[in-house]
Amino acid sequence: MNKQYILSKLPYNKPFLFVDTIISVNDSGIEGSFTFDENLDFYKGHFKDNPVTPGVILIETMAQIGLVCLGIYLNEENTITNIAFTSSEVEFLKPVYPNEKVTVISEKIYFRFGKLKCKVKMFNEAKEVVCMGTLSGIIV
Repeated sequence: MNKQYILSKLPYNKPFLFVDTIISVNDSGIEGSFTFDENLDFYKGHFKDNPVTPGVILIETMAQIGLVCLGIYLNEENTITNIAFTSSEVEFLKPVYPNEKVTVISEKIYFRFGKLKCKVKMFNEAKEVVCMGTLSGIIV
């Protein structure tokens, strides 16, 4: 399965698509990237005069790359209608600013009975960990 196919199966469109590129993918995990354009609406109010990417958007980016893209790849039947986000435990270590490119690396913990659980890390361009945690989702 090629990377463009995975991207074409994502159930998101701009402005809620947070995947630019899939760098690599295999049965054990995935790596992808996204650049947070300074013109995204949430920067207008989070925070006034000092825009920072909201934590919930960082989690969504981790989930889109680390769960949904990987889930599309791992699902052998290719019958995914959606992947529902079921749980997260994330620690935030550094802010992400407008125009920053981040890389998400997800390692599969398990994929069984349609449930995918991954250890996910997000890195900034300096290769510093921005946030990390465990995310889970289920194919519905």
